Amino acid sequence: MTLKVGLALPQLGEHVDATAVRDFAVAAEELGFSSLWVQEHLFYPEQNESIYGGRHTTTVHPAYRSVLGATELMAFVAACTQKAMIGSSILVAGYHRPIELAQRLSTLDVLSGGRLVAGLGAGWSDEEHGQMDVDPRTRGRRMSELVAAVQACWGPDPVEFSGDFFNIPRSVVRPKPVQQPHPPLLSGLRSAAGLARTAALFDIWNPSSGTAEALLDQLQTMREVRPDQLAPVRLFLRSYLQRPTDAVGSGGQGVDGVRRDIRTAVAAGAEQFIVEINFWDEMRSTRDWAQAPARLATLLETAEEESAAAQLAKESV
Repeated sequence: MTLKVGLALPQLGEHVDATAVRDFAVAAEELGFSSLWVQEHLFYPEQNESIYGGRHTTTVHPAYRSVLGATELMAFVAACTQKAMIGSSILVAGYHRPIELAQRLSTLDVLSGGRLVAGLGAGWSDEEHGQMDVDPRTRGRRMSELVAAVQACWGPDPVEFSGDFFNIPRSVVRPKPVQQPHPPLLSGLRSAAGLARTAALFDIWNPSSGTAEALLDQLQTMREVRPDQLAPVRLFLRSYLQRPTDAVGSGGQGVDGVRRDIRTAVAAGAEQFIVEINFWDEMRSTRDWAQAPARLATLLETAEEESAAAQLAKESV
């Protein structure tokens, strides 16, 4: 199996516009990148008190001062492309309710012709949860119930659901997604509770770091507790061309570092490899974004070479 490579879409920063998104998405698909990805944030609090994404700081990267809406961006890109997978890595569960989210994601799946991957996470921003009237202390339990309720909405009509956070009266909820029984559900959760939640509810695990050995150990842990009727959890590994650091700014590993992550992804048996470039200091204009897929096309060759080498080594054992 050849590792497939996807790219995060232009989404963060004042310089991102419709032309940047369209030119980037079209070029990426034409070059052979297999998937295009979004994330979700709502606003940039000037007095942020939440720990930023597990980085032991409350200083949020300045690129987040402007963020295109996630589902709207996916819809636009679905119209610009024909075959690339379109996914969220991730939508924050606390910012959504079941019927609203089920309708949005079903619409995306219908309009894209069944190309959606629906990624959900718990999020980290207390300030953003507060804007949605959600107690962040309940975010894990609430997310589990949200997933169950959304899946109920995607199931046969009439739909009915009752839980601690959500109640849906006996209703017709449409459209249904093209992909049945539902679009693939992706999780980026990393805690022990998050891994258990991933094993119980999700199809794909999408971490952003780890050695091959650690990733395989965590996958095995999830597979041991996964319900028998579900297929094994699949792995999509995420990598940053430049990572947001504890200080304001970017800390980079460059293309060579991403190549090392590709080797890790192949060794861990990942299906998809997602490259995040919104924090790349060289993305300053529409032109930069349009040219970025071509600048990163060598990563496709690396994925093919590493996958072929891994297959040859497996056959020689």
